[in-house]
Amino acid sequence: MTRGPTLPAHRLPNLPNPLDAFNAAPADEARALLLHCLRSLRWSHRVADHRPYPDLDSLLAAADEAAYDLSPADMAEALAGESLPELPEDTYSAAHMALSAAQAAYEARFGHAFVIYLGDTHPDESLDRILEAIRSRLTNDPEEERVIAADELRRLARGRLGTYLRGAGQYRSAAPPRGATSPNAPAPGK
Repeated sequence: MTRGPTLPAHRLPNLPNPLDAFNAAPADEARALLLHCLRSLRWSHRVADHRPYPDLDSLLAAADEAAYDLSPADMAEALAGESLPELPEDTYSAAHMALSAAQAAYEARFGHAFVIYLGDTHPDESLDRILEAIRSRLTNDPEEERVIAADELRRLARGRLGTYLRGAGQYRSAAPPRGATSPNAPAPGK
């Protein structure tokens, strides 16, 4: 049996991956994306100004390094950009009150929003983890808590940046993350 001529292989268009799009974006667009990950102008400028990054791991390492170098004023700026965590819609009102009261106590003690990176914590367990962490961290002295909050901010920025740039679409289509706890589910925010 003889076969006819074969058609040339179908080639998909060469679409840039999200990291390539980030590397090629104008500086102001890259900084805007970075500000959705961590609301520090110095951090966003530093990370954006060192583009291009050869791979996501290099970008995340640079983001970590820049976060470790935040001054107290930079950290205050980043913490001011964080908000109360979003709770699932079906969370009972007593949980909202407990979280609000714990957050108020934390802010009164430390002067900034409580931040925590929840990573892969199941949404049903988030409230308990947040309340447990706030109560535990309320016993810290201010310097110890500043170090912990800085680490949580770094982890949040890394998680949010990874979420944006591991996505299937272009980074510009991603909405800013909402709340201080969920890098895995960006939603429209402030």
